Amino acid sequence: MPSLLTIVSRSTITPTHKSSLGNLKLSVSDLPMLSCQYIQKGVLLTRPPLTIDLLIPHLKRSLSRTLTHFPPLAGRLSTDADGFVYIACNDAGVEFVHANATHVSIRDAVPSGAADVPYAVKEFFTFDGAISYNGHFKPIAAVQVTELADGVFIGCSVNHAVTDGTSFWNFFNTFAELSKAGVCKVTPQPDFRRNFVKETKAVLNFPDGSPKVTFDVNAPMRERIFHFSREAILKLKSIANHHSTNNNVYVIMSKQATNTNTNTNTTEILGKQSNDWTSKVVNQLYKNGTIKPAAPPATEISSFQSLCAQLWRSVTRARKLPAGKPTTFRMAVNCRHRLEPKIDAYYFGNAIQSIPTVAAAGDVVSKDLRWCAEALHRNVVAHDDSTVRRGVEEWEKNPRCFPLGNFDGAMITMGSSPRFPMYNNDFGWGRPVAVRSGKANKFDGKISAFPGRDGDGSVDLEVCLAPETMAGLESDPEFMEYVSIVDQ
Repeated sequence: MPSLLTIVSRSTITPTHKSSLGNLKLSVSDLPMLSCQYIQKGVLLTRPPLTIDLLIPHLKRSLSRTLTHFPPLAGRLSTDADGFVYIACNDAGVEFVHANATHVSIRDAVPSGAADVPYAVKEFFTFDGAISYNGHFKPIAAVQVTELADGVFIGCSVNHAVTDGTSFWNFFNTFAELSKAGVCKVTPQPDFRRNFVKETKAVLNFPDGSPKVTFDVNAPMRERIFHFSREAILKLKSIANHHSTNNNVYVIMSKQATNTNTNTNTTEILGKQSNDWTSKVVNQLYKNGTIKPAAPPATEISSFQSLCAQLWRSVTRARKLPAGKPTTFRMAVNCRHRLEPKIDAYYFGNAIQSIPTVAAAGDVVSKDLRWCAEALHRNVVAHDDSTVRRGVEEWEKNPRCFPLGNFDGAMITMGSSPRFPMYNNDFGWGRPVAVRSGKANKFDGKISAFPGRDGDGSVDLEVCLAPETMAGLESDPEFMEYVSIVDQ
């Protein structure tokens, strides 16, 4: 598809003050992200009070001051002779792009009703297709400011081996704060110690020179934002917290179950059993300690887990999977508060792991919401300090990049978080109209959770599905009962 915008200029922005951080070694939570594409998130804003000729220099100055607080983003990746990967905080700078799309309005970018996310939004970001390993020769971050007919879009692309979502929004909100006030007084300063769990001697080896994206970037896909009001989510939570008897659900013992070198590889087993969730498979997984039988939840199931349960049920139903086929719901979790001792809430780097929950498709669609919610809840609650550390130890035995994708046609991957302060930024003329993301890391079954704009406990789910699955989801009355059509 031809480009819908014009690039006006490209430049390199360096920090206002030189960095003294030196080299920061990538942690055991950073390294698996080297094959992931850059994080791409941004905000849609109304027309600024400044003309574009004044706004662009103003944002460049603000970005330069922001980089002084976040020197890793102005650096480059480097690999030493032993294979260890570092962030060289060398002040090489980030890319700044000024683009023009004045034929596109806010209404075009965020249409009302039930429309898919317009293609134009994908062009509001740079570094499309770049993977995090490319940070060896490409800027670790880039900002693109796109003029619209009645507003601007500020999109940011950041290397995923350098930041997770928590780190990304700390940077982005600081950028907004410095643009508005000129000084950083509100956003907490980051912790650059890069001390997630432990120092590691593990290295990644890439026979072809660099890692590869693990999903088909050209597969047909639809993308839509579904809005869930606070009232709808509370209703789901109420249903989920009525106890149900849970059987035939198994808890995977660690985040890295698909990355271990144990005798039984979970991914291989589940993939081979595409039409038969047999007791033989369950017994094999149970015997080697990969899974354990589910137990009743001891604490309240959260609103978000309840929403995820409904999504799991409805997407599985829309996919029309065989009843015996195992389906996986994978949730990314923040480990900062799960470790003992806890690491800093503003630890700058990746401090995330992924929790898979597996069940037979027939059970997911035939049993009630409570059943699915309890399965997800148990896994989240069980992911404590020992589970995090066990996952790290398993990864070190067989280090590899994190495999993103829907490998058996029955997977859902939940990313981002409605807890991220996505709307807590004001560049000087008001809060965002909307938050949107680019093309990066999207495949059939990839879901991203955003807070609702009103900050009242509502949630927006950015849902990426194969076209036929999306059509099935849209026609699922149980799912659509909870969806609100909002007019941005």
